[in-house]
Amino acid sequence: MPLAFTPLMKKRLTRRASEMIERSLRYFPELHGKTITVGLTRKHLGSASISYRAGAISRLVIRLRVRKVSYQTIGHELTHLVQGLAHGDRSTPRSVARSRIPSGEKQCDIWTLARHPLVCDDPPTYLRLPRIVRDQWPHYATPVRTLCVAAIEKRQSHRLYIRWLESEIRQLPRSLPDKKSGEQMELPFDPILSI
Repeated sequence: MPLAFTPLMKKRLTRRASEMIERSLRYFPELHGKTITVGLTRKHLGSASISYRAGAISRLVIRLRVRKVSYQTIGHELTHLVQGLAHGDRSTPRSVARSRIPSGEKQCDIWTLARHPLVCDDPPTYLRLPRIVRDQWPHYATPVRTLCVAAIEKRQSHRLYIRWLESEIRQLPRSLPDKKSGEQMELPFDPILSI
């Protein structure tokens, strides 16, 4: 998958960030074969945009803050690109397929977390989480991811699936035993990297 880095990003890009972007892209088959421009942002964790020329998609761009970048942020921005691609070119009618990722920040968080455990290294930004879940994220990452997968399924028949999800997440601290914060989260074993 071709990546193009902006001149400013080329100056700031670390090997760690480059490897994280490449590793994350493996879990976004919708983006395979597309050129993604990666730029730098200083104001927020990240952003994504799609440029159009004459109604057709001409450029996919994500911007990341290189310092302390997480798989969750990279995955979130890549999910925004997938959201945009689902709408297609502006010259054709918008798809209303239930299988596509709906627009919105919370929806983006849900589909990002559900995609793969790799992108669960940091709490989501837009989903409403109790403070203890955010503070002790490594302990709650897997149950929250499981709930996100369930919420996507629930969306087929339950219009208020986000409200349901946030309600279920609020119940997690009562159902899981308390664990000390500050614990390092282990990333899943990736057989692709061990080859």
